[in-house]
Amino acid sequence: MINDDERIALFLDYENLAIGARDGLGVSPFDFGPVADALAERGRVVARRAYADWSYFDEDRRLLARAQVELIEIPQRVGGSRKNAADIKMAVDAIELAYERSFITTFAIGTGDSDFTPLVHKLREMDKRVIGIGVQSSTSALLPPACDEFLFYDRLPGVEPTQAPAVRKGRGRSSRPPAATPPVAPVTPPRPEPVVPDPVVEEPTEDEPVETGADREVGPLVTRTLAGLQRHTDGPVLASRLKRAILRKDPTFDEADHGFRGFGELLRNLQTRGVVELAQGSAQGDPEVTFPENGSADDDAFRLLADVVSELGSPPLSGLKDKLRKRRPDFSEKSFGFNSFLSFAKAARARDLIEMEWDDDSGDYRLHVLD
Repeated sequence: MINDDERIALFLDYENLAIGARDGLGVSPFDFGPVADALAERGRVVARRAYADWSYFDEDRRLLARAQVELIEIPQRVGGSRKNAADIKMAVDAIELAYERSFITTFAIGTGDSDFTPLVHKLREMDKRVIGIGVQSSTSALLPPACDEFLFYDRLPGVEPTQAPAVRKGRGRSSRPPAATPPVAPVTPPRPEPVVPDPVVEEPTEDEPVETGADREVGPLVTRTLAGLQRHTDGPVLASRLKRAILRKDPTFDEADHGFRGFGELLRNLQTRGVVELAQGSAQGDPEVTFPENGSADDDAFRLLADVVSELGSPPLSGLKDKLRKRRPDFSEKSFGFNSFLSFAKAARARDLIEMEWDDDSGDYRLHVLD
């Protein structure tokens, strides 16, 4: 069971993640935000370090600096071998931090490289919880079973691939791809061509707009966080815990910016809109927060999906969300607590409204309504 006192140290094998996201998902530069949000739902991140030869990742460097990630420079051009020194440096620093900072309860290791499996085993021997993070198409099958929890970057809320996720041949049944990643030999991904860095400003200037809680639609922020807490905790989610998780995602969040005098008033407003449901909690003034059972808003959204699929015949999943938005411009699966459109479609399938079949030729799901 995850608790609010969990203190997390994050270590990123950045080259592995960035190139995996670029080649497997078409995401470039690497979007760190979904990783930060996922960890904020699990506890307080007290250390953030990313290891790379940053001459290859100029734009990424600026984005990570703004996300308060400590950038560790690891030059890769050593003689003619190009041996990756980031792996060793990262492993040494993680073990050193485990010994020096006993208050750290969890280590989040961002990589898909099975070379880090011994590090994971050693941290668990030291009674540390280990969360792995990797891109599914470039993650070795040896790494996830070694961790206490493994987060595939592809499935994190907020990750929007610009191309279909890379799929290897021979994934098994054609109806849908298996969840497990097929075994592959860990390889060092090809290194991008070096770029000549432009003069950069590592921190945002006073004139640059910074997104705050007031700039976000509050409903999706609350439901997305609530859904994450429900997936990764045992027992009820109290309003106080939900508020702390939101603040870890966005320290500038203030319900007053959205027109409410307190967080409880905000939740009551969402309850009247059918977004959440409140029940008496263990302490006065700290209610349990859940999603409504068979909420009317959910039903309307699922019917919309079924109607659009029926009109199109047997459409692919990719691009289908845009079709729904043509009918309802404000549609967002996150408003209903789903972390991705795929999860929303699977929920419709679980309600026997649609069927989904995996198409190996297109590397995508095909949807159709049930007869």
